[in-house]
Amino acid sequence: MSTFGTRLHDAMAARGRLCVGIDPHASLLRGWGLDDDVAGLERFALSVVESVAPVASVVKPQSAFYERFGSRGIAVLERVVSESRAAGALVLLDVKRGDIGSTSQAYADAYLDPTSPLAVDAITVSPYLGLGSLDPFVDTARRHDAGLFVLALTSNPEGPEVQHAVGADGVRVADRVLDHLRALNADAGPLGSFGAVVGATIAQPEDGPAFDLAFGGPVLAPGFGAQGGTVDDLRRIFGASASHVLASSSREVLALGPDLPAMRDAVRATNDELAVLG
Repeated sequence: MSTFGTRLHDAMAARGRLCVGIDPHASLLRGWGLDDDVAGLERFALSVVESVAPVASVVKPQSAFYERFGSRGIAVLERVVSESRAAGALVLLDVKRGDIGSTSQAYADAYLDPTSPLAVDAITVSPYLGLGSLDPFVDTARRHDAGLFVLALTSNPEGPEVQHAVGADGVRVADRVLDHLRALNADAGPLGSFGAVVGATIAQPEDGPAFDLAFGGPVLAPGFGAQGGTVDDLRRIFGASASHVLASSSREVLALGPDLPAMRDAVRATNDELAVLG
């Protein structure tokens, strides 16, 4: 199997740059006329898969919305993963895991080992226990041609107090994360397998140098669409690296349900809008 970076590069070229979040918020279930229970979760999530997985390059279920229903919710998530992949979409599981040693390895095995029922193409991870704590994820991703998206510059207002913080060596935390990704992606082509999460609405700092977002890997840019991010924002933030951006949107598509053709048409229309990024 080819590397995750190669598969993602090819998927974006064939299907477009939109990553569709499959996030069963209680409010969305109600908006679809469904109960906030496992039956509603299953109807909602599998309907979204049926609509968007055949046309989207990547789908991104947020694990927490399934975990809240316990083992029966996880069973639905397993079906979301398997049916999305069967429809040709790559699956990026949003779990934001971060731990150390054997616990990190267990998480990596749960999501990246193809023998696991929750095996996906890539996951989100947190580096804030130290970049070395990600080694089990990195090694497992390499072994199984999977990918990682590491939190780097998120758009939540609390993020900068950590991500913009300057260490004793004068290097900002986010720069350290991006430098680490640059090293992991060295000599990878056409696209590295180790990506960053960078919000679609972030502002570059006014009192210091801009963050260098060219690191050889993909960028997951949440916040596009209903949360305010635009194509112009992506051009402003990423510049020459915009062609590596996977823009993520959930509510703007899911709010059109349970009309499956409308959701599918929205994915296609948004991909047409994003095509200008190169």
